[in-house]
Order: sequence, then structure tokens, then C-alpha cells
Amino acid sequence: MTLYQPGHDRFRVADPLAELARLCADVPATLVTLSSKGLVASILPMVLHADIGERGVLRGHLARGNPQWRDISPDVAALALLDGPDTYVTPAWYETKRRTGRDVPTWNYVTVQVRGPVGVHEEADWLLPHLRSLVDRHEAGRPDPWSVDDPPPGYIETHARAVVGIELHIASVEAKRKLSQNRIAVDFDGIVTGLGAGTPREQAVAAEMAHESPRDQE
Repeated sequence: MTLYQPGHDRFRVADPLAELARLCADVPATLVTLSSKGLVASILPMVLHADIGERGVLRGHLARGNPQWRDISPDVAALALLDGPDTYVTPAWYETKRRTGRDVPTWNYVTVQVRGPVGVHEEADWLLPHLRSLVDRHEAGRPDPWSVDDPPPGYIETHARAVVGIELHIASVEAKRKLSQNRIAVDFDGIVTGLGAGTPREQAVAAEMAHESPRDQE
């Protein structure tokens, strides 16, 4: 394992591929690859195709002017990071802090790490379906969804020549939901209440915590 998980296993995700699918629909990935000059990274939305290959693939694209794709080697694994909501947690919300004073802050977060070899695609018959699937995913449910069929003929094809397709063949997926499940119930509830009254970012973490169970009360 390469994603640190503490010994109690309360932060470990039973179905990391499902967590990947959930995050992939909402947040971009940070793609980290090794170049001749060292590690490089780019942020890009990616689409999960779980039915392709042994474990699925992540598909995305980079601007043709981005040099990262030119140094990608299929012999060297890449890393895609997808992060859900995260926030600082103050010990002021802990009942145990009020009782003993012996507590410290922490950071709650949701993250998925995907590793595997990456292939590069410049063919129109790969890029155009990919761009359609990416657009359709994010336009779905909008009152006036935009389609790649909306522009004049040839317009999307011209823009597709300005990007390069990226396909990460999933070799491993690891997920972690560090959401104070290691705290006793009274502390956990205090965190949820505190975050729920905070910023949209904090409220998003509180919503994630609603799906978790704290440690038994002591």
C-alpha cells in the first residue's frame, strides 16, 4: 500500500473503485508523471470507464502545448490524485477537550489515489468520443445543456487538434476517508455540528461525515 492508512483501519474505504467513480464525476484529477526533468503535474477532468481493461481506465486530455504528455512513458506508472472536500478541525469542538484539555487539531479529508501506465492518443476517433463523454457528463441535468453538436460543422474537430488524449490504465486504486471516525461519538457529533455551521467547504465535510460512524462512546 502506498496511501498511508493508520492501524485502526477506520479511514480505509471498502470499495475504492466506487469512491473513485463518485469523486471522478465531480472533481478533476491531478495527474503526476515522471519526465526527463523530474516530476510534473497537471489538473484535468477525467472520465472513468470501468468496463475497459482488467480494472478500468481513466481518460482525459492535455493541451497540446503542455509538454507533460511528450515525456509520458508507458513503462513508468503515473499517479492520478482525486480529492474530495477537506477542512481544518478545531479541538474546541471536542467534548474530551473540555473535560481534559488534552487534544490537538486535525484535518479531515477524502482522497483517492490511482496508479498505472499511461497511453497518449492523438487520433480524432479517440479524442472526439472522449470529448463528447466528458461534456455529456457535466452538462447532464442542466436546464439548457450544451452539446458538442451545437457548434458549426468542423468546429469541435478543429479544437480537438489542440489537445492530446491521456488514458491511464488502472493498476491500483486506494481511497481514504479521514473523517474523525476514530473519535468517540460525542466528539464526532461536536465536529459535525461545528462544521455544519461553518463555511460551504466545512459544510461539505460535515455532509461527508454524515455517512460515517464514530468510535463507540467511552
